[in-house]
Amino acid sequence: MTDLLTNAAEFTVSEIAQAVRRTVEENFGYVRVRGEISGFRGQHASGHAYFTLKDENASIDAVVWKTSFARLAFKPQEGLEVIATGRLTTFPRSSKYQIVIENLEPAGAGALMALLEERRKKLAAEGLFARERKRPLPYLPRVIGVVTSPTGAVIRDILHRLADRFPSHVIVWPVRVQGETSAAEVVAAIEGFNAFTPDGPIPRPDLLIVARGGGSIEDLWSFNEEIVVRAVAASGIPLISAVGHETDTTLIDYVADMRAPTPTAAAEAAVPVRSELIGYVEDLGLRQRNGARRIASNLRDRMRAASAGLPRPADLVAPQRQRLDHAGANLLTALRHTSQAKAITLARIAPRLSPRVLEREVRELRTRLDYAARRLDPAIARIIESRSQRLTGLDKLMSSLSYENVLARGYAVVRRSDGAVVSGRAALNPGDMIDIQFSDGDVGATVSGAPARPRRRQKLQSDNDSQESLF
Repeated sequence: MTDLLTNAAEFTVSEIAQAVRRTVEENFGYVRVRGEISGFRGQHASGHAYFTLKDENASIDAVVWKTSFARLAFKPQEGLEVIATGRLTTFPRSSKYQIVIENLEPAGAGALMALLEERRKKLAAEGLFARERKRPLPYLPRVIGVVTSPTGAVIRDILHRLADRFPSHVIVWPVRVQGETSAAEVVAAIEGFNAFTPDGPIPRPDLLIVARGGGSIEDLWSFNEEIVVRAVAASGIPLISAVGHETDTTLIDYVADMRAPTPTAAAEAAVPVRSELIGYVEDLGLRQRNGARRIASNLRDRMRAASAGLPRPADLVAPQRQRLDHAGANLLTALRHTSQAKAITLARIAPRLSPRVLEREVRELRTRLDYAARRLDPAIARIIESRSQRLTGLDKLMSSLSYENVLARGYAVVRRSDGAVVSGRAALNPGDMIDIQFSDGDVGATVSGAPARPRRRQKLQSDNDSQESLF
């Protein structure tokens, strides 16, 4: 026994690990493994993802490299049953084997439905599916934007239906409607249409249609992606969802402003029937014309009924015309009778209107006027004399009180150069120009030296008959 152990080949740990790795990779190339994801905590800082696939009896470590993770149509989620496609290998450092996953898909429709329901509840809790968020569609959109595949039957059905109902300006944004990049392309199309400006080179659509034909839940999964749902919710343009057939339901159906069972139904909901619209407008015009005629007819009947109770214009003026005729017929006779009556009256008073009578009345009036004038002259003379005596007395009083009389007694009036009267010596300074008024004229003078002290008044010199200087 000892010899057998001594003759056994000796391996290093690394050699054993490499041998096991080659054996596993050679015997298990690409495999499909079904299991439940456990221990997934999101991508690592390096971009790789690590988790465990398990069933009721065993588990296996799984890794998704960064480059493969970006291409996955379905991202790993905790508790989701999936089918992983990849290569088996070992991790020598921990003596464990693992699967390097290159593709990941839910294990059957049940898993997808469970994931879809979980996502639906999450978005509904955020209020994205609330009815009050939905907006009415424009009645007659000028421009319609369609997000769909440019090569499928869907776009042909939409264009054909729009042409039949109401030809419109349609802008198609081509996208893939399934596959790894489908969701990102749909999001880019919705955001791109919303980024258009009304006055830009490409007109901004008034309505959007996101459409795709029918298919399995896996085929329609792009329209269940959270990024697509949020892009539809954020759209500033009303949007119709027309994904799949009538029985197919995706998450964007809940958030869109309207859900159409088919792409053709979406085109029918987008525009009215042109012929029906023309007929409706013509019917409204006909009803308007008939209504106007009925109103005019009713007003005409009311006017006729009202005019029947009014007298004729000729009847209104007939009494006045008759009175005028009678007055015209009696006018000549009345003038003749009036003229005769006035002639008789004039003949009766003519003897009293002789010139002698008028001259007598004139003489009497002139006599009365002369008598009044003789009585008026003495009274006026007395008034004038009284007023003259009073005026003479006032003049004498004014002369006696005038300052000129004071000047005649030897006084003088001193004024400054500006004409102001000097009332005291404090108002004068040496060098001031003054004017002295005497009774017989004015004399100019200049103040010299300090202001003089008050002195007693001196008599005037007898030889020149003038007042002595006070300065």
